[in-house]
Amino acid sequence: MQKCRFQAIAVLWFGTATSVFATNSDQQEKPVIITATRTAQTVDASLASVTVITRKDIERQQARSIQDLLRGAPGVNMVNQGGPGKATFVQMRGTESDHVLVMIDNIKVGSATSGTTAFENIPIEQIDRIEIVRGPRSSLYGSEAIGGVIHIFTRKGDSGGLKQTFGFGGGSYGTLEGSVGLSHGGKQGWFNMTASGIGTQGFNACNGSSNAGCFVNESDPTLHDRDGYRNVAGSARAGYRFQNGLEIDGNFMQSAGKSQFDGTFANKTVLMQQVLGGTARYSPFDFWRINLIGGRSREDSDNLVGTTFQSRFNTIRDTISVLNDLTVSKNQLLTIGMDYQKDHVKSTEAFTVLSRTNWGVFAQHQTTLSKHDIQLSLRHDDNQQFGSRVTGGAGWGYSLTENVRLLANFGSAFKAPTFNELYFPGFSNAHLRPEDARSFEFGTRGKTDWGHWSVNVYETRIDQLIAFDATTFAPANIDQARIRGFEGILSTQIKDWQFNTNLTLLDPENRSSGLNRGNILPRRAEQSFRLDADRQFGQYYRLGAMLLVEGERYDDLANTRKLDSYVKFDLRAEYSLNKHWRLQGRIENLFNEHYETAAFFNQPGRNFFAMVRYQP
Repeated sequence: MQKCRFQAIAVLWFGTATSVFATNSDQQEKPVIITATRTAQTVDASLASVTVITRKDIERQQARSIQDLLRGAPGVNMVNQGGPGKATFVQMRGTESDHVLVMIDNIKVGSATSGTTAFENIPIEQIDRIEIVRGPRSSLYGSEAIGGVIHIFTRKGDSGGLKQTFGFGGGSYGTLEGSVGLSHGGKQGWFNMTASGIGTQGFNACNGSSNAGCFVNESDPTLHDRDGYRNVAGSARAGYRFQNGLEIDGNFMQSAGKSQFDGTFANKTVLMQQVLGGTARYSPFDFWRINLIGGRSREDSDNLVGTTFQSRFNTIRDTISVLNDLTVSKNQLLTIGMDYQKDHVKSTEAFTVLSRTNWGVFAQHQTTLSKHDIQLSLRHDDNQQFGSRVTGGAGWGYSLTENVRLLANFGSAFKAPTFNELYFPGFSNAHLRPEDARSFEFGTRGKTDWGHWSVNVYETRIDQLIAFDATTFAPANIDQARIRGFEGILSTQIKDWQFNTNLTLLDPENRSSGLNRGNILPRRAEQSFRLDADRQFGQYYRLGAMLLVEGERYDDLANTRKLDSYVKFDLRAEYSLNKHWRLQGRIENLFNEHYETAAFFNQPGRNFFAMVRYQP
């Protein structure tokens, strides 16, 4: 039944992608991105597979979390353990959740102990846009970027003088949310300040047992409690352009949350994330542009059982980058850069090592020869713990016609072991080596009068994967994986409806020796399909819907615990009260589908949310 369902979706997608529609699509803006090459370029010019989510997209979709935005995005798999504010992991192109590099305003973020980023605690009201680059980028950024890069930009002021924004709403599970902002933009300077808060009573996060899931026996109905979440966040960005061409900007974001969940060793986490950074840009000569970027990211986590303190994991990451863009000729750009990173750990656990540094240098050459675009990059990292690592990347693009482009990419990448894997007392291995990866990608993209489309196929091989070794009760470099995938993306307009859809097919195979060889890597959906449809009715009304279909997955390496496929359908509506005030409402999971992305952990049933927004 499941295969028939996805065969029908595949036929529908390909049939749509190859049809010619009678109506023209809206002329879409070409956003400028910086993440794919660490230099400014349009999405169309990029050789990488890139998805950009703007502030307009966030408000149109009425997204209330990063999970809402990224779930079902091309090449992205989301795993959530019990709803809002609960542990949320992102896997890109079938790689591990710690194989994704995450940045906020050019500053690397994430926990040095766990190696992952607390997406659940990043407030969506602070976000201006997100750039998602799929595929390895270690040759530009170093460790972690095996599956790709997610770069989050906080809101900034734009031209138009002083502006205020306001939003307040509520809905199911006793949820209340609010935000307020102030911004100003002029010819030389700009600033933005935004504050937001959320509180929800939530629902029972886990239906576990004493030996599975959250390891709490909840057979007693009185233990099926609500697991709530609270968060208060704020951000500020400001910039100024001097008469001599020097540009400076600074950014700050802090998010503090408290989340309840089910567990024996801990059932409450108090989490704080903080990012502070600044950038200076200057061109001493027309052919030379210098970018100096520096900042600090911090993640503090206190874990409790009820009101009893259990453990603390605080990490700080300091980074400095110097980038030099040299225009060799009209069609050639050479970038030479240096990165410095130092991680610090402060914990109640007795880690044997509390800090380490990493130096990285890289060079990238981008050139255009006739109809060919070529990108070459090479990087060397010197880490205090594991020594030297060299990674490289190559990209090629060819304009087959004015509107159709062929693409090919290769990249090598690595992931440095985390502090938990290296130094956690009693469960670590100080002799771990970095995980290595190689990836090939081929694709094509195009645009016509009826829309935009792209198709990509890729293969990634990962060696020295770190996994728990039962013989030593410690992590070891014992696993291997081979991941193959397909991504198809289509944006078009039929009549007055705007459609955005994508299909992801994944073959994430465990290639390790032993009983699990040939199994599917856990928690990856092999098929994913998302369709968004929106239409404006006159001047005041807008309707939209989202259909998400994800295939079955396994929760364990042995592939004995299967999680069923599911279909999720959301509806949304918007009414413009006047030029500045809007009333929004949405129904999520309209058909009350029961599904899990991690075994035993519940997801929201049918629920609603309404919000009023003021935005001049």
